[in-house]
Amino acid sequence: MRLEGKTLSSSTPLENSNPETAETHHDHDHAEHEHNHAHGPVLNPECTRELTIDVPPEEVAKSWSKAAGQYRKYARIPGFRPGKVPETVVRRRFAAEIRKEVLDTLLPERFTQAVNELKLRPVGQPQVTELSLEEGASLHVKAAFEFIPEFAIDGYKDVTAAKSSAEVTEEEFKQELEQLRDSRAIIEPVEEDRPLADGDWAQISYKGQIEGDADAKPISAEEVLVEVGGKNTLEAFTTALRGAKTGQELKVEVVYPADYAEANLAGKSAAFEIEVKGIKKRTLPELNDDFAKELGQYESYADLEAKVREYMTSRKNHNAEAETKEKLYAALAEKFNFPVPESLVQEQIDARLERGLRALAMQGMSADQMRQLDFTRLREAQRASAAVEVKTNLILDRIAGEENIIVSDEDVDKELQIAALQSREPIDTLKARLTQEGGLARIREQLKREKTASVLYERLPA
Repeated sequence: MRLEGKTLSSSTPLENSNPETAETHHDHDHAEHEHNHAHGPVLNPECTRELTIDVPPEEVAKSWSKAAGQYRKYARIPGFRPGKVPETVVRRRFAAEIRKEVLDTLLPERFTQAVNELKLRPVGQPQVTELSLEEGASLHVKAAFEFIPEFAIDGYKDVTAAKSSAEVTEEEFKQELEQLRDSRAIIEPVEEDRPLADGDWAQISYKGQIEGDADAKPISAEEVLVEVGGKNTLEAFTTALRGAKTGQELKVEVVYPADYAEANLAGKSAAFEIEVKGIKKRTLPELNDDFAKELGQYESYADLEAKVREYMTSRKNHNAEAETKEKLYAALAEKFNFPVPESLVQEQIDARLERGLRALAMQGMSADQMRQLDFTRLREAQRASAAVEVKTNLILDRIAGEENIIVSDEDVDKELQIAALQSREPIDTLKARLTQEGGLARIREQLKREKTASVLYERLPA
């Protein structure tokens, strides 16, 4: 064998929409989306090596004979008794299968040995660039693979980041209470004979047609509520409804924003006929003891306020810690400069896309709408962040070794219990599946990184 170490929300048609860009971690296990975002096997030349593996003809012949013998033992070919098929017939009939088995027998062990001799940590799948294998001849393979480069983390304890504020301001506290109050608002009919004004809710029925598209399906709805002047209501509808009375019929021309959530309406114009069915108003409850008791197990409004402050403080502390850690990650990635394997970057892009697609599916996006997404653009948009994330993970892994960070079986079990509750899967079944898929090792790896980050966070100055 010869080695070379050569470097190589859904919304109605009446509402504005501001869809968040889908964050894109991707396991390729959501077949229902049927999206296509294939990416080429590009390797980073700064952390790539090429191996040449040559196996002598006698070793190839031995492996070939063994594989053929196995096929001869179990082959079922008409005209021959089991186990009595001539080896020449077996070799001819199962040539492709035998060749593959010879490769699977000879290559993995030799590849691992070659990589170990180079003292490298390979990642991703090796790419075969040359392959020569014929019965009676030697095996010649040339393959390129990526590896995790060596890098120093001297001075990592000196890397710092300013802690984000965890203070709950009075304005934030009042906004939280107003949201609670808003959640208990009552919508009731307006009995007086008056026109619609900002803040009213118009009860309407409408029919619409996309202009310039005769094949487009009509847009219609009955007895829907639209807030006049509301932040989620398109200005054209607010303008038409403001000043209208119950029973009035209106015509509206609407131009939808290019980033409108519903792809069939984005950037298009539509003509609507609207009938005002009624006027309704929202009545907010008083902030008092009765309001507090309606919300849950609160003894008084003062008790509610105390619990809200406690909840907001906990949430703010959690968010502040997360923000600070992100700043710390960025500082670490900037201090320690080294190349990262492209295969790991692509895996991270996959993972981020997976999270984003699952979020979109939960928001109601259909498989047809997902197929219309520009995955080439989405992948490229995620690449820079994914590369930094990979780099940060590698740094945290090294620091974990320096700090002797250990993840216990109890830590993993706690995480599995949470995952089992979320997936509604028996914990033993989940654990067996994750073990088989390699997910259990990934969970342990991620927990170690989180523990490492917490150690670094606790050392930051207040």
